[in-house]
Amino acid sequence: MQRQLFPRGGRKAETASHREGLTRGALAAGTGCNIETIRYYEKIGLLPPPPRSAGGHRLYGRDLVERLNFVRRSRDLGFTLGEIRELLRLVDGGTYTCGEVELLALDHVREIRRKIGDLRRLQRVLETMAAQCSGDAVPDCPIIDALFDLDGVPRATTHLRSSQFASHRPDGGG
Repeated sequence: MQRQLFPRGGRKAETASHREGLTRGALAAGTGCNIETIRYYEKIGLLPPPPRSAGGHRLYGRDLVERLNFVRRSRDLGFTLGEIRELLRLVDGGTYTCGEVELLALDHVREIRRKIGDLRRLQRVLETMAAQCSGDAVPDCPIIDALFDLDGVPRATTHLRSSQFASHRPDGGG
């Protein structure tokens, strides 16, 4: 069964049956992927360098189109570039098992659950901050005040607190 690589209405030069392959611009237009993103994926090795035409143009065949779609779908599912690299390493080796892929997927699910927990904590903090706001048309805003107060707002990491600058202030204050 042949897959349709591009949405209906694509130009003839952008179809999968184009013998010489697609130019980077046609690949970008056909997949909805930014040209710079394609270049980046090539630079970091997620996409191998495509063959070139006699005129020096990069030509992307079906295999590279499918690989780009694999990378994009993986990104849509939240996989990191490192995780995608590992998935592609398994696929490129041709010796992967479903169990190996399952382990990577389950590790990713655990990371998603951790992020969801972090987002829920952030939600509670922001709701608490917003509950302190009167919503009036006055310049005083407890949300803004809390954002400036590093000691009052929970955060993932803060490497340098404003209190560390107290001795360096010209007025000597904290």
